[in-house]
Amino acid sequence: MSLSALFILDINGTALISRDYRGDINKEVIDNFLPLITRHEETGTSAPVLHHNGTTFAYVKFNNLYIIGTIKRNANIALIFTFIYKFIEIATQYFSKLEEESIRDNFVVLYELLDEIMDFGYPQTTEPKILQTYIFQESYKLKKMTSVPAVVTNVVSWRPEGIRYRRNELFIDVVESVNLSVNAKGSVVSNEVAGCVKMKVHLSGMPQLRLGLSDKILLAINSQDAGSLEDVKFHQCVQLSRIFEKNIYFIPPDGDFELMSYRMNTDIKPLIAIQTKVVHSSSSRIEYAVKATAQFKSSSTASNVEVTLPVCQDVDSPVFRSSSGAASYVPEECAVVWKIKYFPGGSEVALNAQFRLSSIRSEEKREKTPVRVKFMIPYFTVSGLQIKYMKVIEKSNYKALTWVRYTTQNGEYLVSFN
Repeated sequence: MSLSALFILDINGTALISRDYRGDINKEVIDNFLPLITRHEETGTSAPVLHHNGTTFAYVKFNNLYIIGTIKRNANIALIFTFIYKFIEIATQYFSKLEEESIRDNFVVLYELLDEIMDFGYPQTTEPKILQTYIFQESYKLKKMTSVPAVVTNVVSWRPEGIRYRRNELFIDVVESVNLSVNAKGSVVSNEVAGCVKMKVHLSGMPQLRLGLSDKILLAINSQDAGSLEDVKFHQCVQLSRIFEKNIYFIPPDGDFELMSYRMNTDIKPLIAIQTKVVHSSSSRIEYAVKATAQFKSSSTASNVEVTLPVCQDVDSPVFRSSSGAASYVPEECAVVWKIKYFPGGSEVALNAQFRLSSIRSEEKREKTPVRVKFMIPYFTVSGLQIKYMKVIEKSNYKALTWVRYTTQNGEYLVSFN
């Protein structure tokens, strides 16, 4: 990776803290950063990577701070940004919020962290929970353990030893978000399912976990065929060499973490189909008719459904009639928000909204804004991903309780007016 130095500047370009890792860069080089930013913004060519006289600046703007990695030689820029965002995560966990005040109050801890998470430009231990076992803060003073935990040099760098719980249990959440775009003709322009398997682990000792997934999903992961799961990513704890054994083996971190994430690009019909019709009943009135159809299995029920329907800017005196739920006019958004608490699969609901209209000049603007749909469907996944079993193996041979929950929800779910 070869990061030369890390700088944190305030919004005015004043250096708050810096750490030189390789000694191949002059500290004064950071004085060129803000003028570079200003120059690029003036020309409309702003970018997260800037170059000046043989030095590369890779930066992230966060809470009115510039976190900047300076590079003097060829480096993997993706790793540089990964490290910067990891540093933000670590600092946020230590100080609740990474901002100018928290930096000024915690110089000692920050310098110690910068020394621990990188050595000579190469990342070292970057797991916040591991760092907190031997670097911690109290009254803005650093206290450091006399010996470094074995976890730092152990292959299991994400989990410390000696964890004990009175009640051993783990929670698994399979969450899938549907991103969908439907054009004015009712055709699906794009759809994508973005999913993840999240875990909350409260297990004693150093357990080995074996997770069984449905055969269809394991086949998709291993084959990576078109139309199957794509961009599958696993937490570093997963033993990738054993994926082909039809199980996922791992020693989990303690607490919350994301075990895996994935995408699925395949032809799926909209889970909630929206049809709209606009009628000008007279020169002074306009009527919106909306029909929503739940196109998922009848054994499932969507909850907290919310349909946001854009309307003309010059409407007032709304009158609503709906077969389910309740609608309200939100003038500041120029929209009708229709909320349905429970929406069973296979059912259909309708809304009729009438307004008094002073003019129809804003009609063209309305048509360019799509209908937005929000929903949540528990106990349901689009991909068919299912947790078949979870086996916990630990030398003390304790019994662990496992809880599994499935949820499908909206991502960016947009439907253009028919």
